[in-house]
Amino acid sequence: MLIQINQLTKVYGEQKAIDELNFEVRPGEILGFLGPNGAGKTTTMKIITCYLPPTSGSVSLGEYNIHEHPLEIRRRIGYLPEHNPLYLDMYVREFLQFVSAVYKLPPKTQNQRIAEVIEMTGLGREQHKKIGALSKGYRQRVGLSQALIHNPEVLILDEPTSGLDPNQIVEIRNLIREVGRDKTVIFSSHILSEVEAIADRVIIIDKGRIVADSDSAGIQSLSSDEALIQLELGKKGMDFSSIEALAGVRQVEAVSPLKFIIHTDKEAEIRKALFDSCVAQGNYLVSLNKETFSLEDAFRKLTSN
Repeated sequence: MLIQINQLTKVYGEQKAIDELNFEVRPGEILGFLGPNGAGKTTTMKIITCYLPPTSGSVSLGEYNIHEHPLEIRRRIGYLPEHNPLYLDMYVREFLQFVSAVYKLPPKTQNQRIAEVIEMTGLGREQHKKIGALSKGYRQRVGLSQALIHNPEVLILDEPTSGLDPNQIVEIRNLIREVGRDKTVIFSSHILSEVEAIADRVIIIDKGRIVADSDSAGIQSLSSDEALIQLELGKKGMDFSSIEALAGVRQVEAVSPLKFIIHTDKEAEIRKALFDSCVAQGNYLVSLNKETFSLEDAFRKLTSN
């Protein structure tokens, strides 16, 4: 289901939490929604899910919009909030039965769907426990289960792996990727490696405005306009004059007599020339690595004050 956000603005007093956001998420796309604390991610998600009205602008899911069809939109969205609200005195299976009844799942299919979701989220051994007795990680799984119980067309997940251990994070990551094959997914996370692993596309917002919108590789390319090549030689005395003369080479930095960092333009490719120069001088390479800039580097650059 296509999600369209147009001129979306939310103002609290004199503060703009989000400021004229415009973007869309295509059917079957998994969008990583990033930003520092207070950037407006949770506010945007609450507006999309009709938990919070905007000051201006609109959100549409397919043919429905938040102003005229809030109930239709809620039926089509599975939502896991940042602070996972659960009934701690209820048992896991009892809670999922309650949620499935709220979504008016046919009674004949409720038990089958509950069993499917419990298996998907790894709650099998915990399904007969009270939610209040579960660890934070398993409570997060219960929250994800209630978001999936009615098989929604859209998933909105605010920090879905919060409180999970590394093994659980991988499991939930795989689950999001699996369900994202036939759903539209927006998820936020502060674990940037997780976003790189899952998201088809990344939007970064800061102070309520979009500062980047691309795939992960495209965002990373914004972090620097240069590339770094780390070079370790087998012998001392390498003459770098021919390398320094190459187009795109900015600087050759000596770290030690055998180790060097070569600064180049981002698009420059000089590794073959380096190899040929070493061979011509009777030297040899111990290591030759081109450093890549991470999503974290881009995030810091785009959102730093």
